[in-house]
Amino acid sequence: MPMATNAIGRLVADRQATADTIVAAPTPLQPIDLTDDAAVAEVLDLAVRVGEVVLASGTSVGDTTTQVRFIAATYGLSRCSVDVTYDAITIWADRGPQLPPASTMRIVRYRALDFTRLAAVDRLTRRIRNEVVAPDDARAALDVITSAPHPYNRWVATFGWSLMAAAIAALLGAGVLVATISFATTLAIDRVNRVLNRIGLPFFFQHMVGGVIAATPAVGLATLAGPLNIDVDPTLIIAAGITVLLSGLQLVGSVQDAITGAPITAAARMLEVVMMTGAIIAGIAVALRIGYVVGATIPPVYLDSRTITDLPIKLLAGAVAALAFALACYAERRALAAAACSGAAGTICFLVVQQTGFGPVVSSGVAATLVGLAGGLMARRALTPPLVVAVAGITPLLPGLKVYRGLYAVLYDELLIGANQLLAAIGVGCALAAGVTLGEWVDRTARRPRILSRFGSLRRPIVRRRRADRGFRAALRGTRVRPRP
Repeated sequence: MPMATNAIGRLVADRQATADTIVAAPTPLQPIDLTDDAAVAEVLDLAVRVGEVVLASGTSVGDTTTQVRFIAATYGLSRCSVDVTYDAITIWADRGPQLPPASTMRIVRYRALDFTRLAAVDRLTRRIRNEVVAPDDARAALDVITSAPHPYNRWVATFGWSLMAAAIAALLGAGVLVATISFATTLAIDRVNRVLNRIGLPFFFQHMVGGVIAATPAVGLATLAGPLNIDVDPTLIIAAGITVLLSGLQLVGSVQDAITGAPITAAARMLEVVMMTGAIIAGIAVALRIGYVVGATIPPVYLDSRTITDLPIKLLAGAVAALAFALACYAERRALAAAACSGAAGTICFLVVQQTGFGPVVSSGVAATLVGLAGGLMARRALTPPLVVAVAGITPLLPGLKVYRGLYAVLYDELLIGANQLLAAIGVGCALAAGVTLGEWVDRTARRPRILSRFGSLRRPIVRRRRADRGFRAALRGTRVRPRP
């Protein structure tokens, strides 16, 4: 299969993601003088500042710790202890029995899904690993990265969030009208929350306001659909809004920390996810209750699941949703195509596994595993961290519709159905995060097939033809051999 061989060879090439190659403390490329307190402090500050960027972007504690330790070890501080928590990074460096240990600490005061900054720090780590980069030069490069403006205008990010909502609505089976309203609703959510963030309103209330805005057009459309004889499903507007609001939360990082042995940070991140999800639910509940009081029609809930019908449309919608999420998070242009492929692969895998008879939790886990596994390969080609591709790939599978179903049932005193749907949503979220973690672990463990490690790329097998006797050739053809005269 020369075409498949060529495609795999071009995809993988000789590149490895930075997190894949950081496996041990390297030999110092430019060891510093350990007796120079200023030089040691400069290296430690560089290491924790790199850790600050990757931790704020949602990277797990394990990967953050490894990257911080690697930066320090590159300059000769190989005996280091690194402690990473939800909002702080602390590093201690042992300089030997004759010198006192050195330490520094940095507080992570922000959470920002800026994938361009994350990729730039990833490339800086590659430079530090492969070249002789002086600590002051590395610090100057990091200053440029952290102070640089976003690569896109804010309106481009708003368009990305809105396009993502429209794609999610289409993925759930919505028509043009519902997808258009979802686009406009998400645009309003993003711009209003932008203003609220500027005046310092806590994120809990921002998500609550987002839930109110997401539900209001759905209630209005459900009220007008009957008199206007419009056959639409307004529920999908709310589901798309919930998915957009959930996509910015650090679900993958929280579950990955819990699995890889960082329970404190995992608990903090999971609490943040639960609180923000509760804020979204509270906002939607307020809008629905106000609509019920004024006599409006509450969007009904249909308990049908995703099917494999209209597969090309759903495949395109999954790809567009992942690409739009990456665009909204300021991903580099080279990473947008990788994110789109990841979203399409996750969507088709989810639909196929569910069609074979498995439930949404298992289907989500299998799809996320594929996304996590493919994310490392595509990230090598796009020269972006695997986190970018993985998080974008599972975005179309977030359980926005299940959250609304559970909330609707609880509001109408159907507690059993509501609890079932909300628990199912939690199960799907955990399955997505765990699947990504498993896929990345397999990718980092296997790294590359043995034939790739040996030759650098896949090669066609060498076939040597040997002249066989007439009897052997006849046996292969299934014919009888006539005796020679």
